[in-house]
Order: sequence, then C-alpha cells, then structure tokens
Amino acid sequence: MGFFYFISGHLCAQDQGIADSLLRIYKSDTLQGRAKLQLLSDLSFNEIKDYKQGLVYAEELITLSIEKGDNYYLSQGYFQKGSTQRLLGELDEAITSFFKCAEIAKKDNFITYEGSSYGAIADIYAVSKNYKNAMHYYHKAIGTLRKSNDSVALASYILNAGDALLNNKKYDSAFLYFKESKQLFEKLNYRMGVGYSLGNIGMVYANTGNKQQAEKNINAAIKILEDAQDYYPICVYLISMCDIYLEKGDRKTALDYALRSLQLALNYDLKAQISDANLKLSELYEQEGNQKLSLMYYKNHIAFRDSVNNIASVQKIADLRTDYEVSQKQIEVDLLNQQKRNQRIILVSMYIIFGLTVIILGTLYWYYRTISREKKRSESLLLNILPEETAKELKINGSVEAVQFDEVTVLFTDFVSFSKYAEHIKPNQLVKSIDFYFRKFDEITTKFGLEKIKTIGDSYMCACGLPAPDPSHAKHVILAAKEMIAFVNESLYANDGLNHFEVRIGVHTGPVIAGIVGIKKWQYDIWGDTVNIASRMESKSEPGRINISETTYSIINHQFQCEFRGEIEVKNRGSLKMYFVV
Repeated sequence: MGFFYFISGHLCAQDQGIADSLLRIYKSDTLQGRAKLQLLSDLSFNEIKDYKQGLVYAEELITLSIEKGDNYYLSQGYFQKGSTQRLLGELDEAITSFFKCAEIAKKDNFITYEGSSYGAIADIYAVSKNYKNAMHYYHKAIGTLRKSNDSVALASYILNAGDALLNNKKYDSAFLYFKESKQLFEKLNYRMGVGYSLGNIGMVYANTGNKQQAEKNINAAIKILEDAQDYYPICVYLISMCDIYLEKGDRKTALDYALRSLQLALNYDLKAQISDANLKLSELYEQEGNQKLSLMYYKNHIAFRDSVNNIASVQKIADLRTDYEVSQKQIEVDLLNQQKRNQRIILVSMYIIFGLTVIILGTLYWYYRTISREKKRSESLLLNILPEETAKELKINGSVEAVQFDEVTVLFTDFVSFSKYAEHIKPNQLVKSIDFYFRKFDEITTKFGLEKIKTIGDSYMCACGLPAPDPSHAKHVILAAKEMIAFVNESLYANDGLNHFEVRIGVHTGPVIAGIVGIKKWQYDIWGDTVNIASRMESKSEPGRINISETTYSIINHQFQCEFRGEIEVKNRGSLKMYFVV
C-alpha cells in the first residue's frame, strides 16, 4: 500500500502533453518577466515523464524569482522542487524545500501554498511512518486550506490524511476521509482526484474483506488514471489487484498484475514502486518453488529499496522540527507576556502622573480579579484535556517528559458494522448517536478511575494504571467494560430517534509509554505494543462480548468468571490465547 500525492494549487491535472507543447516555447526563449516565470512553473508542474528535467525547471524558476524579487513564484518554485524531489526519492531534500515554501507563503499570505506545503510535509512524514508528525501537519494543512478557495488542494490532503489512517489500519476513519475527498473532487469534475479516491476506497474494502467492491473500485480508478497518464498510483493499485487475485487462487492473473506494475514503474523510474513490485514478484515465485527467479527479484527489491534516500534521516528530523516549533511558540508566549507587563507599567505611570490613585487601585483590583477568573477557567479547561499530574508538569516546565508505566490495562471499544451504517446515516444523526454512547462511556470511565485516552471514529480508547499507578487497574477496567456492555445492550432497542449499534470490547495488560503530543490542542496519548495487542483483542472480539488477553486473564481470573476461546491467529502477531469475560 502506498501514499498518493497531488501537486496542489492547480485546477487541472498534470499533463505531459502540455509540457511537451510548452517546451517549444521554452526553447525559443522569447518570454520575459512574469510570463517566463509562469512558463517555468507550468513546465515543472506538467513534466511527469522525466522528473529530473522537471527539477531543472523548478530550480530555474527559483533562481529567476529571487532575481526579480517575486515571492509568489518563489513559493511555487520551492513547492514544485519539493514535489519532484519526493518523486525521485530524495525525501530529506524535499522536506527542506517544502518548509522553505511554507515560510515564504505564510509571510506573504499565500494561503494555498502555505496549506499545501504543510500537507506535503505531512506526506513525507507519513511515508516515513512517522504518523504522529504526519497527522499534526495534515491537520494544519486542512485547517489552512479550508480558508482558501483551492478545493483541489483541500480535497487532496483530506485524501492523503485518509492514506495515513489507512496505512495505520484505521479503516473506518480512512473511509470517511476518502468519501469526503471523492465528493469534493466530483463537485469540481476533477477526474484524476475521483480516480485516487475510488482506488483508496477500494483499498479499504480490500483490507476489510469486501473483495468484490475492492476490485470494482480499483478497476474504475485504474481506468481514470490511465486516461490521465498518472502511473505512480496505478503501480500501487496493480499490486493491490495482484493481492486480490492471489486470494482468489488465480495465480496467473495475480502474476500478470505484478509484472504490469513493475513495467510501469521501470518505464517512469518510480524507485519505490520498482522496489515494491520486485518484492511482490519474489514472493509469488517463491510460492511457486522457483527459487532462482524469486532470488533475482528479491535482489532487485533490495537494490531499489536502498536507492530511496533519507527515510531514516526524515524520521530523525521529524521530532527536531516539532521541538523547534514548540520552542518558537514559547518565545511568542514570552514576548506576549512581556508586552502585557510593559503595557501595565505604562498604564500605572500615566495614572500616577494624573494623581488618580483611587482609580489606579480600583483598576488593579478589577484586573487581578479578571486574571484570577481566567486562570481558574484555563486550569479547568486544561484539566479537561490532560491528567492533573501532566497538566501540573506542563505549567511548571512548559513541556512534559514521556513516562513509561510497567503495567497498565488498556481497553478498546468498536461499534459493529459502523462503516456500513455510516454510508446511509446523515452526518448530524451519526454524530448525535455516537455522542450518546461516548457521554455514557465518559461517565463509566470516571466512575472506575480510568483515564480516557481518545476516540478514533467510532472507537473509544481508555486505560487504567496511569498517570498514577493503580494496583487494581485490571479489575477496574473489567468492571467498566461490563457496565459499558450492559448500557449498550439496554439501549439497543430504545425508541429515542437515535441509531443504535452493538459493541465489541478488547482488553490487554502490559507496559506503555505515555505523554502529550503536538504544540497546541494537546492530547494525552499512550504508545507501545500493549496498545496494539489491546486493539487486536477488540478486533477479534464478538458483539456484546469482552475479549481479554492471557496477560489480563492471569490477573483477574480469580475475580471474574472467564471462558477460554483457544489460540486465535492475529495479523502480524501469530497465535494468541484469548478469553471471554462471562
């Protein structure tokens, strides 16, 4: 599976034919001023046959824009340079170009290029599997682009955020993002965007077991993208078709799709796709027992994989970039506080000059009363977002250190068939229904001392044993889970005008790392293998049941009656012992 990217800011798709026709004008060297800058911008954008040549156009655009002091085209030049570098696998250089574009665009209020740069930065973090930073910049991109008139760019990064969720196996959330992007592209009659959205929706179907819908959507996407001569996503979709036919047992057709993907990638020098196609062919020939061909394709996979530069470097600089933004934000806060102090000094001095001592005292009294009220309000809001201990550390130090907890019990819930119903329910009705359940879940977690972590689509995640250790963490989570199940079952047939669902619950106990992420709208979150296994427990549960791991069972089996389910195969984890709480 791969990430797909649009070069935003244009209401038309990239077209090699346009680049070929513009090349004649470029070679004639008759254009001057902004006309030449626009020519270079169009050439760089539309050159999809020879990415290295596209990079040459972008570099020339940057040089001329600097000479002429034209920041609009300078921001375009850096954006298109970064886009081409990314396609060539030069990720470290690409991310530097996008940050330069964002800096220029923000300073000169070029909203589309500012938002698109944040989205492109998010794309690179996502392909580097740094999902924390990726989602941070996707939110910045989407929030910025909603203030612009560029619906193509907005739809593109909504699509790409869905890609990040898809690759992170958040299928329900990814489906909603893809659905919104498809609707936006259809309103614009932007066929290539519709093709991307259809293909990605097909990937969601493929990953959730609906192979027929997956094949239908992906074939429709390939047809649209072939017409547009956009071969990068087609290579990825062809590998998905290979997997679908492999599951059907049609190895010949699966092999044809993999070979077709490789040939397209070779034709257009798409290194990452060349690597992926070689790996798939190696796997196919190994399954057939043809070790010679399998080894040959595997060697090719390694060679092209290593040619995609700087993935590790991008991962390392991601956190450095975030730390830098936090420090810059703190500088802004300090300056603002200094300005307030200076204003107060000037105000007091003026009142002293005029001798209005009584007014000074009254004003100061009112001022400090207001500050006190606002402080209490701010503290209340902060405690509604973060645990009390974490909020105190943030106020004292201005940052929060990540903490490891050796034993925490994590709970996941998920509503059964939510994605299926979501297609037919009005958005307002859907939100009201989810809110009905999550409000009650909040009450239950508070009652048993659990820490709510977050909601992801229709999934609710909480944990016990942090930020303060709790020796009865597993017991409290099971009690909360049983009360959640009871509430959902009681509400199932309620005649209250809401949509009701059955729920699955999964629980696992183990070590986690906890902390906060981002520089604003802070979110307390947890990471580690324990979280992944708890999520697997939920996905392998059944409607109305609480599925727990062997680790949790060993802690609570003397307090709760449990039913052994046996060893169940879990994706990427092998066989795990599971139990239902009776």
